[in-house]
Parts: sequence; structure tokens; C-alpha cells
Amino acid sequence: MSELLSVKGLKAEIEEKEILRGVDLEVGDGEVHVIMGPNGAGKSTLGSVIIGDPRFEVTGGSVFFDGEDITGESPDKISKKGVFLSFQNPIEIPGITLGNFIKTALEMKTGERIKLWDFKKKLKETMEVLQMDPAYAERDLNVGFSGGEKKKAEILQLLMLRPKLAILDETDSGLDVDAVHIVSKGIEEYKKQVGGALMIITHSTKILESLKVDKTHVLVDGEIAVTGDASLIEKINNEGFEQFIRKED
Repeated sequence: MSELLSVKGLKAEIEEKEILRGVDLEVGDGEVHVIMGPNGAGKSTLGSVIIGDPRFEVTGGSVFFDGEDITGESPDKISKKGVFLSFQNPIEIPGITLGNFIKTALEMKTGERIKLWDFKKKLKETMEVLQMDPAYAERDLNVGFSGGEKKKAEILQLLMLRPKLAILDETDSGLDVDAVHIVSKGIEEYKKQVGGALMIITHSTKILESLKVDKTHVLVDGEIAVTGDASLIEKINNEGFEQFIRKED
């Protein structure tokens, strides 16, 4: 299996506060990696730095994607290469509908105009998978959406854009049991349709039940404290993160 994402000695800070202190991570084509760790460990920052969030300054190391050095590139360029990041708290964007947002993103990714009829047909089919009311496609992006609908809208974008790598940041956060089930179904559908790689940042394991996890990483104080297989998730559920924090002391 070829290497898709390679993070080497990645260090990053925001407002002169160091968050990542030398992260090493490799994700192969089609692999599912889980990132876990205590609050404030730098999990969300890792996803943001990989996608090129300008709020963070990379102070060391590198990020290679599909053989290319993308360290410090802008989010739009990185997205076009096939990286997708779902947000823990999706923002509201008045003035642009969910449907138009996705259509524009697709056209930017492919560099080609998309026939409106074909797009609407595919969008409707995909929304049905997520049990989303088609009317949401005509509503301003995330404006007035419930927490669950915002997360479904993120997974809708994932299924429509079909990236090579999807970084899902706390996608299951704040969702009830039914919404978690639907979002999990959408992620499973992405694996079936696209076969892309997943990097899932999460505190919960419900969203992982339908997936074959290849590797689990525990991030502590800006560094990966330990890497293991799927069995590490159960160990964390039973014993928590304290065991890894002590190793860092």
C-alpha cells in the first residue's frame, strides 16, 4: 500500500504558543487512522495544519501529500489536491446555498463546469443516503441548521467531493444516537464508493463501529505518545489517557 500522507517532525504554533511539538505520522492509501488524546493535546490543530490553516505557523517539519510537499500551501490548493477537512463546529455562511457551495467546490476541484441537471440528481441521491430533506440544498450554508444537520452537511460535502484523504474532526461531537448512526453510514458509504483514506479525530468510538481501523494514535502535549492497532481504542476506553500522560512526565 503506497504512502498518501507523510508528516515528519511537524511543529506548529499560534500566537507564539507552540501546539505541535514534532508530530510524525504516515497514512497509506485507503487506510483508516484514528487520532485520540486528552483535551488540548493538539488533535484539531494537527488537522488544521495539514489543510494549511493560515492561523497556524509551521515552525518545523514537513507535510507531504501524494508525493508532493504541501507544507505551508493555502487551503484551497491543498483541497484541490484531494484533502478534505470537516470542522468540529461548522461555520454559517449567509448568501450562498449549500447546493451552490458544493457545486462551486466541485468545479474548482475538477476545473470543469458541471451540468446543473446532473449535479442536482447526484446531490438529491446523496442527500437521501443521509436522510436529509432536499430543501436544505436551497438554504444558506449552515444558517439555522441544527448541530446534527450541520454535521450531515459536512458528510454530504465529503460524499460529493470524493477526496483522497478525509480528515474528520469530532464529526460525532454533540450528536444524538440517531444522528451518529446516519453520519456513520455516510462515512461507511464514502469508504465503499471512494475507498479513500480517513483520519478520524474523535473522543467517541460509536462512529468507528462500521469501519476497519488500521492504526490508532494517541496525541499528548503536541506529540504522538503511542501508536497501535484498533485494540488500542478499547484500552483507552477502559483505562483513559492517564497512562500515556505519565509516560510524558
